[in-house]
Amino acid sequence: METIYGNLQGLKSSQLKQLARLYHQRLPGDRLTTSEFAQRLAAISSDINQPVCVYINRRGQAIRVGVGTPRQTQIPPLELPRYGAERLSGIRCIATQLKPEPPNEAALTSMALQRLDALVTLNITSTGFEKRGGGVTGYVKEAYLSHLVPSTSIESPLPTPDSQLPTPQTAWSVSPPLSLDSLTKQDFLDLVEGLEAEFGREFIGQQVDTDRDRVLLVGVVTDNVAAREFQDRLAELGRLVETAGGEVLQVVQQKRPHIHPQTVVGTGKVQEIALTAQTLGANLIVFDRDLSPAQVRNLEIQIGIGVVDRTEVILDIFAQRAQSRAGKLQVELAQLEYMLPRLTGRGQAMSRLGGGIGTRGPGETKLETERRAISRRISRLQQEVNQLQAHRSRLRQQRQHQEVPSIALVGYTNAGKSTLLNALTNAEVYTADQLFATLDPTTRRLVITDTDTGKPQEIVLTDTVGFIHELPASLMDAFRATLEEVTEADALLHVVDLSHPAWQSQIRAVMGILSEMPVTPGPILLALNKIDRADSDTLALAQSEFPQAVFIAAEKRLGLETLRQRLLQLAKYAVTTV
Repeated sequence: METIYGNLQGLKSSQLKQLARLYHQRLPGDRLTTSEFAQRLAAISSDINQPVCVYINRRGQAIRVGVGTPRQTQIPPLELPRYGAERLSGIRCIATQLKPEPPNEAALTSMALQRLDALVTLNITSTGFEKRGGGVTGYVKEAYLSHLVPSTSIESPLPTPDSQLPTPQTAWSVSPPLSLDSLTKQDFLDLVEGLEAEFGREFIGQQVDTDRDRVLLVGVVTDNVAAREFQDRLAELGRLVETAGGEVLQVVQQKRPHIHPQTVVGTGKVQEIALTAQTLGANLIVFDRDLSPAQVRNLEIQIGIGVVDRTEVILDIFAQRAQSRAGKLQVELAQLEYMLPRLTGRGQAMSRLGGGIGTRGPGETKLETERRAISRRISRLQQEVNQLQAHRSRLRQQRQHQEVPSIALVGYTNAGKSTLLNALTNAEVYTADQLFATLDPTTRRLVITDTDTGKPQEIVLTDTVGFIHELPASLMDAFRATLEEVTEADALLHVVDLSHPAWQSQIRAVMGILSEMPVTPGPILLALNKIDRADSDTLALAQSEFPQAVFIAAEKRLGLETLRQRLLQLAKYAVTTV
């Protein structure tokens, strides 16, 4: 028996058979429906006293029958044909409605989410009525024809704390009440071909860059997060997406008392995200927080396009930035550790190992094979990272035998650490106004002349990977060989981008990460960078809050001599306190 979807509770077997027989109906390809089919559908709906929806393809075949409204019976996005933004789905829905009113917004939104060719709404009577002139009893009182119409995409920049982005409105057309006779005379093929021609012209006019992901950001703020901090993190997520090579189309926000355990945001917001993504032509959804494998799966099923979290974006950036063998090794390890718990299977790919009822069958399947292969690769990479740790440890021991003090440059990503290293030591480390431009640690000697004694003093400076709010745990583990450069250094130079609006929050984030390291780092000197771009109020606040800090502009080479002398003092202090 064919599957009937929706709410079947309380239905008799005879009523279910009547619904199943709708699958055997075939409609003319050039007509929305026929009078006979519409009246039969209305009679069944009246008999069970519930709305009924039938989804029909362009060959006139019923492919889905459901009891409920279009919203309740809609086809999951992943089961719909994927034709692109210039095409409709090739499916129309004929729905009955017990109340004498036009289709509501929920039904029209469902039409838009599925990109239906058309939505035909039949308003029915519960008892039927005699047609004019006597004869057959009819149930359809009036009908409405709805369909999508092309609309221009809204260009939406990232939000600022004082502004809200408009949500794009999907355009649709709803006819006035129609008689069943006039509805059945509508030329369906002419309607669809005309609509798709208009959608095609709009699609070409958008000039979509297929080389870049078109991204919709989703941010969720809970009661324990300040509004300013939330906006800063959303802006940072936008920078991360752009650094990874994506184009941010719009930001969707929701305030909730707590995170929804299944979909992070509420059910209505999921529908809004799906509709907005479709309207803007997005092909990727990025959330501002880590998602569980189940949450990703639930969201992708309901939205119909790829969903990733913040950690996956950061891992993608790291994969692009890694240049050395050590960097690529650590990135691969982090990606595999992130991927392993997210492997899922469907049907024959699901796990069959174990014991007891339901686990006997084909033996080891693709899921176990993939998991075992990834686990073996992780073990091998872990060994190589351990060897890398040992190698770098030997290099540090050689420096310590030569009694050369070491100072590690730490700080938030894009704070200017590599630029400062280049300015102090004439190194040629790659620098760019990008997040995570540098992954691999670089060590250089710096000779400083002591102003008190006039003698030269050598110290070693090491540039390290940048930090970020809520640095993913998989990265912390994979990059332990790199982060050991921080914990094993005699002292730290904490570089801060003073021109960034959230510079104070970034200081707290870096100090929080340092406090979580297994070995307590040495003494820290704060260097407030990019003072040439900071305003006077920020400078005054920083001077009052951090009077012992050094104020510099590495790119303009401002304050570097003062910094050199402070580094020398820091190195002497660190060595004498060991």
